[in-house]
Amino acid sequence: MDELNRKSAEEFKKASKLPVVIILDNVRSMNNVGSVFRTADAFLLEAIYLCGVTAKPPHRDIQKTALGATETVNWKYFETTLEAVIAMKNEGYKAYAVEQADKSIMLDKLTLNSDKIALVFGNEVTGVEQTVIDVCDACIEIPQFGTKHSLNISVSAGIVVWEVVNKLRK
Repeated sequence: MDELNRKSAEEFKKASKLPVVIILDNVRSMNNVGSVFRTADAFLLEAIYLCGVTAKPPHRDIQKTALGATETVNWKYFETTLEAVIAMKNEGYKAYAVEQADKSIMLDKLTLNSDKIALVFGNEVTGVEQTVIDVCDACIEIPQFGTKHSLNISVSAGIVVWEVVNKLRK
């Protein structure tokens, strides 16, 4: 494990974070929530905001996939996703809904004009609420080429975060 250069929980808490916040909009699956915590930990993201019916730690089913990331990643709960997005925008973040929508920007074409980013991932069935999309700065869409045109939230989060982190580090 030493060869992997892993940070301890204490080192993680003290480390400089990327100014990226993930906002989960009524995500039902606790496995998805746990997986997003792991992704946020892996990329040293600032925080996760859990909204609406999204489950909150501590919970055994979140821990199954988070593998301790709920102890390292800062998180906060909001009654509504709209409230969380407005709070981020008031702090100078650009908010992006990850959603297939009219005028969405394909992820590979995304240009970031801010270093403070909030990424909103929606409910597994209904996606990001329209009222939330309406206050976001833009929608990001992951290009897909097969017969299925949707991805699990945990997969989407990994893809989008990886791309955003790469763009921020350049």
